[in-house]
Amino acid sequence: MIDIRMLREQPEVVKDNIRKKFQDHKLPLVDEVIQLDLTSRSIKQEADDLRANRNRISKEIGALMAQNKKEEAENKKAEVANKATLLLELEEKERELEEKITKIMMVIPNIIDSSVPIGKDDTENVEITKYGEPVVPDFEVPYHAEIMEDFNGLDLDSARKVAGNGFYYLMGDIARLHSAVISYARDFMIERGFTYCVPPFMIRSNVVAGVMSFAEMDAMMYKIEGEDLYLIGTSEHSMIGKYIDTIIPESELPQTLTSYSPCFRKEKGAHGLEERGVYRIHQFEKQEMIVVCKPEESHLWFDKLWKNTVELFRSLDIPVRTLECCSGDLADLKVKSFDVEAWSPRQKKYFEVGSCSNLGDAQARRLKIRINGESGKYFAHTLNNTVAAPPRMLIAFLENNRQADGTVRIPTALQPYMGGKTALS
Repeated sequence: MIDIRMLREQPEVVKDNIRKKFQDHKLPLVDEVIQLDLTSRSIKQEADDLRANRNRISKEIGALMAQNKKEEAENKKAEVANKATLLLELEEKERELEEKITKIMMVIPNIIDSSVPIGKDDTENVEITKYGEPVVPDFEVPYHAEIMEDFNGLDLDSARKVAGNGFYYLMGDIARLHSAVISYARDFMIERGFTYCVPPFMIRSNVVAGVMSFAEMDAMMYKIEGEDLYLIGTSEHSMIGKYIDTIIPESELPQTLTSYSPCFRKEKGAHGLEERGVYRIHQFEKQEMIVVCKPEESHLWFDKLWKNTVELFRSLDIPVRTLECCSGDLADLKVKSFDVEAWSPRQKKYFEVGSCSNLGDAQARRLKIRINGESGKYFAHTLNNTVAAPPRMLIAFLENNRQADGTVRIPTALQPYMGGKTALS
């Protein structure tokens, strides 16, 4: 959510940003908010004047009573009562207008960074850099579910009976590998100075509204029936929510946290073969990182965050590349975003394994996360990034480390988390 002052003072900047995101249907919302804001401020001024008059008259009543002028005092009391009724009506109008303004403001997209490439959708995202040499081996790489099944490590049929499509049982060495990756990712981030945290796996609706758009919420979140609770789609939601309605001393910034959680997503729609198995699922686990910082430092932290993911994947001998999301592919709260994609020897292309986002002060403004500095209070900037999200990461790991004889090599960095094993066989 952007600052209302920007709509008042620079409406064309807001409209131009909407056009860059190819959301022209939202252009009338800018003028609508401006008009509602004018009306709201007019009513607020009228209410403030009424309160001032009421207070003045109340003082006059006290003086009249002291002078034993009871009749005049009673007339003044009647006048105060009339003003109180009118004030209640004005206050109700104020609340209604504020709700309308907030509802509209929640769907006006955040101002994107000037460096973001302009494009309609993810087909126009821009490759930034490749890391590691993508290899296509001279032997066939099986479908990832087949690799897992070869090690008796995946049972989709039982999961389908228990929970339906989009769920899985991981077994044996594959399950252990899954846990090893999470543990390694946790320690990887702790070594970089991040504080480890296990957050709540459910959040209230006011936190959901603070961290994402309504459209994203409907597409992603599972609602707990009869409760004001949602299952998290990523631990970023509850991690940023940790700071709701707080004022952080400037000296305590930046706040850098890395968190483990299960994640739950609806993942609507039909998908092709490569997105079945354990690629696009309703439940998975993830190691995440978030930063709460001063506005002038968010660009620096953005670069640090996505580089952490690249370094982790490269430490496991997985080639990756970074893509910058174009304007039309950015969620409404995001200022700038990079996707990290891993190389798939089977598909002979890269696929997404993580996303790094700078949200500016959008989440902080919604959740009232403020910084107390020398010059006063101001809104923080928030960022988030995926460290590792198996089972999807396991697809990249298994494909890139599979050998011609069907064994899977375990890189040196991961061996301590696998009981010293150097390979799966």
